[in-house]
Amino acid sequence: MKASTFFSTLVTSCALMLGAAAAQAAYPEKPITMVVAYGAGGSTDVTARMLAPFIEKYLGDGARIVVMNRGGAGGEIGFAAIADATPDGYTIGFINTPNVVTIPIERNARFSLDRLDPLVNIVDDPGIMTVHGDSPYKTLEDLVAQAKANPNTITLGSTGVGSDDHLGMLLLQRQAGVRLTHVPFPGSAENYRSMLGRHTQVCGQNLGEGLRGKAGGDNIRILGVMSTQRWDMAPDLPTFKELGYNITMASLRGIGAPKGLPADVRAKLVEAVTKAANDPEFQSKARDTFQPLRILNSEAFAAELKELDGDFRNLWREFPWLK
Repeated sequence: MKASTFFSTLVTSCALMLGAAAAQAAYPEKPITMVVAYGAGGSTDVTARMLAPFIEKYLGDGARIVVMNRGGAGGEIGFAAIADATPDGYTIGFINTPNVVTIPIERNARFSLDRLDPLVNIVDDPGIMTVHGDSPYKTLEDLVAQAKANPNTITLGSTGVGSDDHLGMLLLQRQAGVRLTHVPFPGSAENYRSMLGRHTQVCGQNLGEGLRGKAGGDNIRILGVMSTQRWDMAPDLPTFKELGYNITMASLRGIGAPKGLPADVRAKLVEAVTKAANDPEFQSKARDTFQPLRILNSEAFAAELKELDGDFRNLWREFPWLK
């Protein structure tokens, strides 16, 4: 080989290698959209806007994340927006259980669980039932007694059919032998405001939301927590199990992406989100806003979603929650 040809080939090869390395290092070259499948002001929105700056920090290179609320249909619109996006790393979003699992079970949804790539779980927030501070229901048993005496007269708001709030209500109905009237809302903020305004009598929500409300001075009463044990930041709140009802219900909230991300982009996202979730400043903010953190890596997050999918399919066969 002539020397000139050799050096020409060498230069070309080096240029290609440097170009590939530069392309990989360049991600992200434009803003990343973070989809929230619920409205502004709700728990997922709070988590997203708090976490986004820390992901930007660990992505580096001037990374920018734009939170976009795509609420509606119990989360289906937002989950579909994530699943339908081009898998290039520029659309990520929060995927919430049980809705991301239950929606494709109960209807012909615009997305399926296998079209989503779970990256890192952030929060595991148990369900609660909350009433206004002026409510005559001082305890869960007060509510159950009234519902037994007057079926369908108590209204309970939720974040949609098949949500953890809704399923918790159905399990209480089944175990206590009562009937409540379900009022679905597009998001947790709307649901909570309805209870505060006395338009609905009970708010099915998550513990973090209720504790933030109480800390902010809202006149509310939490009747019970759907967890296996009392939470250390609310040790005075009884679990449903303590009150005689075998009900455990919670919402995982984690970062997902459309299936098919380039391996290098996926690795960079997972690393940045993991570091963000473990950042001491983020964890301090999470405690201050009553967000129960439970950080799961991709494999553990995917395994939990798969297990929940099986559990809810069995539950659907036993008693479909749309009927």
